[in-house]
Amino acid sequence: MKKLFILIAVLVCTQNLSAQLFSKEKVQNLQNFDKPRFSYGYILGFNSYDFNFDYTADAPNTDIIVDKTTGFSVGLLGNMRINDYFDLRLEPMVTFTTRNLTFSSPEFTTDFDANREVKSTYVHIPLLLKISTKRINNIKPFIVGGISTSLNLSSNEDNPDDNNAGQFRMKTNTNYYEIGFGVDLYLFYFKFTPSIRGVFAMSDELVKDNDPNSPYTSTIDKMSTRGIFINFTFQ
Repeated sequence: MKKLFILIAVLVCTQNLSAQLFSKEKVQNLQNFDKPRFSYGYILGFNSYDFNFDYTADAPNTDIIVDKTTGFSVGLLGNMRINDYFDLRLEPMVTFTTRNLTFSSPEFTTDFDANREVKSTYVHIPLLLKISTKRINNIKPFIVGGISTSLNLSSNEDNPDDNNAGQFRMKTNTNYYEIGFGVDLYLFYFKFTPSIRGVFAMSDELVKDNDPNSPYTSTIDKMSTRGIFINFTFQ
């Protein structure tokens, strides 16, 4: 009888503990944080930019190798609350990245000829719609999508020198579409939001060489950026 009583007591305690861990609502931090119409913050993050190449019909075997690196991003956040589930966000930021290109051509006899380092500094301005779920205790998952534009301060678009002089040229202005997801974490003093987002250029960014038969650019029909942003937002 004593053993039965102990077993029943253990089962009751286990049930109560389970209810507290998984069912009971926790005390919410920053309960009124999302109520103001406008809110602001800042963004720190990492990025990895790539190029997507489409080649001309007469160059089916062309393959340009892109060696990606991890870049750094810093920016600001302006958020306009629409309702409990929708927000409009403006996230101007500066991103720094480097991509190394390796061209394959029998004309290239040295590494200098075959390789181009493409350093880019972008002023990147996305306008995004954030769609959130209902807040669960101190977390609120969301998806985000929208459009953006960027100004490439290192594009070399107006440089008269081309790849024959070691200068890889890109267009200065590019437009993108973006899609991603993340989660709002309501901490004791501030809201912290990690997120991941894909960025895809909608236009051709290549400035072709002066020589129409250039071994660098003559086989490229379209070159467009694609990238991944991992951002950490503090509000």
